[in-house]
Amino acid sequence: METFMGHTQTASYLTGPKFGGSGAPTFLPSISTMQSSYKAYDAYPAPSPLRRSLTTLPWRPSTYYQTAQVNPSMAVTKSLPEPLGYTNQLSELDSIKVPPVFVAARSALYTRYTPNDWSHSNNSNYMASDRVRSSAERLRMDTARLCLETADKTVRTQTDVGKRLGERIGDIQLWKTEVNHETDNMITEIATLVEKKRILEKALQETENPLHISQECLYNREKRQQIDLVHDQVERELIKEVDIIKRCQEKMRQTVERANMQLSLNRAAQHELEKDSGDKILALNLDGTCHTLKNTSRGINFHDGIQRIDNTLSVPETWAKFSNDNIQRSQSERAASKQMRNEIESVLNQCSNEMWSQWNGVNVGFNQRVQETNETRNKLQTHLSRVLQETFDMEKNIELLKKAIQDKEAPMQVAQTRLTTRTHRPNVELCRDPVQHRLVEEVAEITGTVENLQAKLRQAENALQHLLRTKSTLEQDLSVKNNSLFIDREKCLGMRKTFPMSPRIASY
Repeated sequence: METFMGHTQTASYLTGPKFGGSGAPTFLPSISTMQSSYKAYDAYPAPSPLRRSLTTLPWRPSTYYQTAQVNPSMAVTKSLPEPLGYTNQLSELDSIKVPPVFVAARSALYTRYTPNDWSHSNNSNYMASDRVRSSAERLRMDTARLCLETADKTVRTQTDVGKRLGERIGDIQLWKTEVNHETDNMITEIATLVEKKRILEKALQETENPLHISQECLYNREKRQQIDLVHDQVERELIKEVDIIKRCQEKMRQTVERANMQLSLNRAAQHELEKDSGDKILALNLDGTCHTLKNTSRGINFHDGIQRIDNTLSVPETWAKFSNDNIQRSQSERAASKQMRNEIESVLNQCSNEMWSQWNGVNVGFNQRVQETNETRNKLQTHLSRVLQETFDMEKNIELLKKAIQDKEAPMQVAQTRLTTRTHRPNVELCRDPVQHRLVEEVAEITGTVENLQAKLRQAENALQHLLRTKSTLEQDLSVKNNSLFIDREKCLGMRKTFPMSPRIASY
């Protein structure tokens, strides 16, 4: 018999309590089982820092539903008396199948609770209500205290962040001031070094003038003639002067190259300082903007996950070390630049002194050489005048000798005529008398005298030729000396009256 009066036998109030899988009787489903079919509010993600309520009803505060969660330690059925205890079991009726004739009679037969159970259930509900209310009250107090603590902590954290931002702004301002100060010093040093390099380049350019003059003097002295074309002290000094000027030019060129390299290093350090200063100005503006932000400021917004992004490249120590390294590099380059300026000054002084000393030495050599040449020319003129006088006297002597020889012709003719005439004496009258002897002696004497006079005449003529050759030699030498004097005194010393460089360079 399946059904009676339209009711099934599976009704819980008819067939008795059901048993779970563990064999314990269950009248109501467990709260923990029911709770597992719902999602807790905390399971839903909500944006930080506060979670929003899942409802818009004003009587359901979000804080309560977010933090309050009931975890019952025992099922609701456990707060009721055991319905299947020995006092509540109708063991004698369990095996009897009562037909469902009347509902009231059937319910009376299967009554499960007693008045004590009813009272005990009510007391249990009261106690559960007290516990739940007490837990809710504690939760509300904890919530209020937590809200106050978090608000105070948030204010203190925000204040601390603002303080640290102020300190950071002060640090950036300090380092920016140091970097700007060093940048100004570097700019001044670069301008000073550029000016020194300009003076050195001008001095290098002006050394071409004394070099040209020295070479021109050497070329002019190549036009000296004959014996005056000597490798004298002046020529050695001129060659030395050319070597000194070329050596100074090479030293100046090397110094200019080093100055250009130093200027490149200075500008590189200046670029790093200016870049660092620009970065600090931008960081100062950004941190200043952050420092002025408040809870009521405009433009604030949520940026989810920004705290997990770390794009920093330095820490305070390395940040300060970066600026300090830039400043130290700039100071080092400024010290090297100052040393380069001192080196430029030293090169200018050294080269100017060497060229000026050699210039004066060459001029002194020229003056001495001109003096020697002038003295030699004067002596040559004296000797030439003497030779001319002697030549004149020798010509007179030759004329005298010729006249003396000519004067001996008449006596020779007389003596020879006499001898010839006496050869016409007849016979024995051709006597070798004293007259004959004397006439022969006279002719011999006149002949010897004429021969002596002719020998003297030849000697005088030879002497005259020597005098004429000497005169020609002296005149030619005088011409050479005049040419040398013109070259040394007029051409060379005329170009070397003043030092052909600027007064500042020549004054070193």
